[in-house]
Amino acid sequence: MPADNVLFSDITYLKGVGGARADILRSELHIYTFYDLLTYYPFRYIDKSKIYHIREITPDTSFIQIKGRILQMEVVGQNRASRLVALFTDGVDTMELVWFNSIRWLQNSLKLNQEYLIFGKPSVFNGKYSISHPEMELVSDAQSPIVHFFQPLYSSTDKAKRMQLDSRGISRLVYNLLSLLPADAIEETLPQHLLQSLHLMGRKEALYNIHFPTDNNQLQRALARLRFDELFFVQMGLLQTKQLRLEKQKGYAMPKVGQLFNEFYAKGLPFGLTDAQKRVIKEIFADLKSGKQMNRLLQGDVGSGKTITALLVMLLAIDNGYQACLMAPTEILAQQHYEKISKMITPFGVRVELLTGSTRKSQRKKMFAAIEAGEVHICIGTHALLEDTVQFANLGLAVIDEQHRFGVAQRAKLWTKNNMYPHVLVMTATPIPRTLAMTVYGDLDVSVIDQLPPGRKPVRTLHFFDNYMNKVLDFMRQQLVLGRQVYVVYPLIEESAAMDLKHVDEGFEWLSKTFYPTYNVCMVHGRMKPAEKEEQMQRFVSGKAAIMVATTVIEVGVDVPNASVMVIQNAERFGLSQLHQLRGRVGRGADQSYCILMSSVKLSAYAKKRLETMVETTDGFKIAEMDMKLRGPGDIQGTQQSGDFDFKLADIVRDERMLTYTRELAVNILKEDPQLALPQNECLRKQLSFINSRKGSWEKIS
Repeated sequence: MPADNVLFSDITYLKGVGGARADILRSELHIYTFYDLLTYYPFRYIDKSKIYHIREITPDTSFIQIKGRILQMEVVGQNRASRLVALFTDGVDTMELVWFNSIRWLQNSLKLNQEYLIFGKPSVFNGKYSISHPEMELVSDAQSPIVHFFQPLYSSTDKAKRMQLDSRGISRLVYNLLSLLPADAIEETLPQHLLQSLHLMGRKEALYNIHFPTDNNQLQRALARLRFDELFFVQMGLLQTKQLRLEKQKGYAMPKVGQLFNEFYAKGLPFGLTDAQKRVIKEIFADLKSGKQMNRLLQGDVGSGKTITALLVMLLAIDNGYQACLMAPTEILAQQHYEKISKMITPFGVRVELLTGSTRKSQRKKMFAAIEAGEVHICIGTHALLEDTVQFANLGLAVIDEQHRFGVAQRAKLWTKNNMYPHVLVMTATPIPRTLAMTVYGDLDVSVIDQLPPGRKPVRTLHFFDNYMNKVLDFMRQQLVLGRQVYVVYPLIEESAAMDLKHVDEGFEWLSKTFYPTYNVCMVHGRMKPAEKEEQMQRFVSGKAAIMVATTVIEVGVDVPNASVMVIQNAERFGLSQLHQLRGRVGRGADQSYCILMSSVKLSAYAKKRLETMVETTDGFKIAEMDMKLRGPGDIQGTQQSGDFDFKLADIVRDERMLTYTRELAVNILKEDPQLALPQNECLRKQLSFINSRKGSWEKIS
């Protein structure tokens, strides 16, 4: 869109706005320009094509439109309890219309014995049907050009409504805007051959019909066109970003599979790799030796062996003369990675260091010097790795675990430590549905470890209501007698007046008494100091404590193969992803493990579905798909910080087929015309430029 396009005009200058209303539009509805108003879409439409009679109202009637007259009005009650009640007739029967606000203004505005169209939701009060705060319109005004059978409803706020910027007020402004726009103001963004082959409505026609559809068919066609645009241009933007990175960002060439990798593979692996792990290592090695910077997402369910896969990749970097780092979101996880990796790899002459917020100053100074001198081969740490004082001699590979817990700006700090960007491998144990990965991680290459190591038994998941707790305690005792260990997770750290939920403090005290003196109980939660958490963790890891009471601080990374039971209190309060992550703390040894979900009897439909899903499957990808269906893609953990795609109409669950198609279409267009230089693609290039100018460049996930 050209810079002088009228759509970029300040909203102040639209007829019916002015300074005060413009301030409200900006602050309340984020409408700054004509374009913002044009793309402020209705959230729902009311079918006003039918007029009902009062006698047709039933207790199940939803919104209804009736034509009639006001016979009388009176104010009932006093002061704040007052309300305006009008007796309304359709010529045969009567009902009441009631208002609780703006009473004086309504008394002066409403006219007796004039014919009105009223619209609202009926309810029963004192045995009579009534409508509270109905929409009212004089029949003599009903031929107004902004009145359509499909009336658009727009989101608004109380502040905006006080400035007459309710749904109807916004509709009037949109009508004013569409009336004044020059014929060429709304440019087409898709090539003509696409519009014809896909039978898509033109953009100008779609924008008119999304606000004021002439019929349901036109509305559906407008929705289809604008949803297509949202999905297609997100895919084009992501693929262009990836293309640009591959063209401009050279990577360290790592063509060698050296002695260290081969020796460790032959003698150091604690268990044989699965076919999925071998496949992923081959995919990553192909990136490393390509001479282009790798930017790859590694997905794998809990316990699938991502860490050992990442270690082998780090050994490839070391064999080629480069350093590697592994960044984890918590000290517990970083410490665990350090202990596991250093134990395996130190005998092969590899120097591994741990850098966290708890690392002493005296240690830091020596460590920084060793890292800068290239003497440290692998540095494992938390956010501490991002400090300016940490400088690598030649960082060739950065591995980021549970990447959704780091912001984009944080992660980008790692890349400033080199002249060239290191290869990037981001890992997550939170499986991401294919359609979401295609959108949020569309500029990354994706590898998936979709096999568990042999010998792992699926965790059995059971759901019990709270009144079965004594039976669960008996089961815990049976497992403890067999020498196993137990996690008990609570949603809160301490008692809350606002929420009637179980909490860690109470649980620790109760379980300590229940199992005294036979078994020790330890406790871990997020408010403890790192040293306290570590001490309690070590008690559990060493087996000195048989039961660990915790919050979701143990959701990621805690690995105790002897723990065979996970009890989750108030399980209905946790999301599917969290429940799946917590379940992943057990089942890490050869013994049969159990996850027990405790909940109250009163469950919402969503909570019931979540718990049923957990009992039915241990497949993280199926769980992620269900999580997205229940919560919507915007709420899936970590997606918000990975790029704001601002879908106003598209839904990647409902529109999965369209998303897949737009992805394939974007790939083919860019394969044929990478620079979008062909005349028929000029509109695509202009629209992408326009999107980038409004939102900044598409964010790189790395």
